[in-house]
Amino acid sequence: MILEAAMLQVKPGMEQEFEGAFRKASTIISSMKGYIIHELQRCLEVEGKYLLLVQWETLEDHTVGFRESLEYQDWKKLLHHFYDPFPTVEHFKKVEL
Repeated sequence: MILEAAMLQVKPGMEQEFEGAFRKASTIISSMKGYIIHELQRCLEVEGKYLLLVQWETLEDHTVGFRESLEYQDWKKLLHHFYDPFPTVEHFKKVEL
């Protein structure tokens, strides 16, 4: 399992519109091959800041399967205009202790 983490900074005053668009976009990502689960969390200290966490079966399910899909174009249209700056996306693998 791979965890995708993205810190999202939404333009001031667009938070409610972003959350509505994200609800629509959630149906896109959740339909993709290798998708497990996702969550969006709103920061309590910084207005407009969100944390997106998505679990994928493999790194390629996200970086190739989703990012190179037609569905990703719809995702971009719904969400990318809300961000400033554009988010950095990182991937993590659980450390077995």
